[in-house]
Amino acid sequence: MPNSTPNPTDSSENKRPQVEIDHSPKPAHATTGSSTTPKGRLSKTPKMAANGSHAFLWYLLSLVVIIIDQWTKWLAQTKLNFLEPVPVIEPFLNWTLAYNYGAAFSFLADQAGWQKWFFAGLALVMSLFLIGYLIKAPRKAKLLSLGLALVLGGAIGNLIDRLLHGHVIDFIHVHYADVWHYPIFNIADIGICIGVALIVIDMLFLEKKRNV
Repeated sequence: MPNSTPNPTDSSENKRPQVEIDHSPKPAHATTGSSTTPKGRLSKTPKMAANGSHAFLWYLLSLVVIIIDQWTKWLAQTKLNFLEPVPVIEPFLNWTLAYNYGAAFSFLADQAGWQKWFFAGLALVMSLFLIGYLIKAPRKAKLLSLGLALVLGGAIGNLIDRLLHGHVIDFIHVHYADVWHYPIFNIADIGICIGVALIVIDMLFLEKKRNV
């Protein structure tokens, strides 16, 4: 008579649950560290390309500012008499030839002459800094490079005046009748003021967006 006693080993194996192993390929995620690209590298902001050799184009713009500045100053010297206003748009604008021996708004203009070399040296240092900074500035930061180029052209324009004449030649006289007079300025000053404004706008509104 066949033995009908159940084998305990067989019953336990039959009751053991079968676990299926998924051998399908898993997508690699940066958070798991299994990607071929390191996690830390993915989290960093890609470095923006600098102007490099493209800075030459911005140097050309600075050169245009210098040429226009020196040409208009030459016209003022040859066509105008010192401190004799020539009305252009009454009562707001005159051409008035004036000499500035100091800085902006005639600051330190009444000194013994040392201020000429002080401001010339300051302008030279600033110009060298801007020349180098234009090379390193981000290529996509067009407004920043434009502002730097305008400031560079204006700084060199006034530097030429100090070295050649010992003073800066001004001739643009904005006023309102005889009630209010703005300090007389030149094209180089316009380039510097507009350039600084563009640099500030870039710092306040555009720089953070580039770094996102």
